[in-house]
Amino acid sequence: MADAEETPSVERIAEAFSPANLHRLGHGLVDCLSRHLDSVESAQQSVLNWTEPRENTNRAAEILATAASCPPSSGELAVRFEALVGEMLSRGHNLHDPRYIGHQVPAPVPLAGLFDALGSITNQVMAIYEMGPWATAVERSLVARLGEVIGWESDSFAGLVTHGGSLGNLTALLTARNVAIGDVWKAGMDSRSPVILAHKDAHYSVRRAAGILGIGSDHVLPVELDARRRMDPQKLDGMLHDLRRRGVQIVAVSSCACATPIGAFDPLEEIAQVCQRHEVWLHVDAAHGGSALLSRKYRDLLAGIDQADSLVWDAHKMMFVPALCAFVFYRDAGHRRQTFQQDAGYLFDPSVPELAEYDSGLLTVECTKRAATYGLWGIWALFGEKLFEDMVDVTFDLTRVFYERLCTEPDFEPLHEPQCNILAFRHVPPELCDAPEEKITQFLLTLRRELIRSGEFYIVQAQVGGRQALRISVMNPLTRFEHLERLLAAIRRIGRKILQS
Repeated sequence: MADAEETPSVERIAEAFSPANLHRLGHGLVDCLSRHLDSVESAQQSVLNWTEPRENTNRAAEILATAASCPPSSGELAVRFEALVGEMLSRGHNLHDPRYIGHQVPAPVPLAGLFDALGSITNQVMAIYEMGPWATAVERSLVARLGEVIGWESDSFAGLVTHGGSLGNLTALLTARNVAIGDVWKAGMDSRSPVILAHKDAHYSVRRAAGILGIGSDHVLPVELDARRRMDPQKLDGMLHDLRRRGVQIVAVSSCACATPIGAFDPLEEIAQVCQRHEVWLHVDAAHGGSALLSRKYRDLLAGIDQADSLVWDAHKMMFVPALCAFVFYRDAGHRRQTFQQDAGYLFDPSVPELAEYDSGLLTVECTKRAATYGLWGIWALFGEKLFEDMVDVTFDLTRVFYERLCTEPDFEPLHEPQCNILAFRHVPPELCDAPEEKITQFLLTLRRELIRSGEFYIVQAQVGGRQALRISVMNPLTRFEHLERLLAAIRRIGRKILQS
């Protein structure tokens, strides 16, 4: 009886691990994805397949229940797989649609996903070198190359990859905290009340990191901005001088390249000079804008970034690879060893101390870490570095052209001159010119909601200087000016419908 019960389990496992099934279903997946992308890239589908959350959740649960009650036979596997793929694609968003100009999430280079799949299917992971020798080598080769792009000399700096810019900011600010407060890792914060100074529009992950690190989110002090919503170096200098005079411990200054609301790049050269004068750690959140370093046309936006003590640079934004792949860099290679203090004899081998140089688990919050750089390394090795410059230039240039177009339209108001591929603007029809701000705010929020649920475009909202705005990020190199012209027409059409109703 035991053998009879065991046989189906063995067969199920064999089906799940079958290379033949991988070959058959894999070919089907690539065929399905290529047809899907062909349709999406030509804007033949909805940008966002909007479904109410409860309906989507119920549908996902229903599919799981069906699998439990009716497992497929070997012959039915391909049919069910294709149905599942179709369901997933029909209910997701379509970043490769050139009308997706919403969040700072790119349409990734599709071929990068194939390199990522290689790492996922074979489960190339990292923590110590022997667990992921090639994943480690790939990551280190990219750290070395991007460090040179920043402007540092080989072996003088250090870097690592982590799962996202938020975790990257946490890691860098943890290092800064440990450098500023030497005994804090073991002794804790005690009654000390250190502070972090940050760009007033800094990403929320900076305050979140302060909370996690025991500094406290209330101890993140916002630095006032200039007319272009960049950190004001003079205001920063005054704040640091006052804090030093009062004996307040300063962990770091966190600047932006660029800040999320309007893509403002801080004047890093001046900020670096201020930080050096006050002997304060300078961290730069360059998650979005770091890739401008790869563009000869736009790299001056980051002048002075080589003076930062630490910085974060997301490849899964403007290097157009799948999430998540975020780099953390330290100008002084010695600082990477001050982030953590750990002892794990079951993992780190003391008999080969020279390999510790390659053990990523000593440097990151994660122990097990996926081979996050496979997609980036593969595309770089396949096409070369120039592809990344092309994609930065195309998206930044188009945003500038759109800004100039908006300046000619009386019912549209750009709220800033764009420095990159982010632009915030307002649409105020003649009927609302004299309306109170609250009514315009509600109109813009309703307009955006109706626009994205129509599936015609995907844009986001923003608050800029206390004013409600619409906001685009050109995160798809396939977006063209004619798509943005159609956006203006769609905004006007939906706006009229809202006013009439």
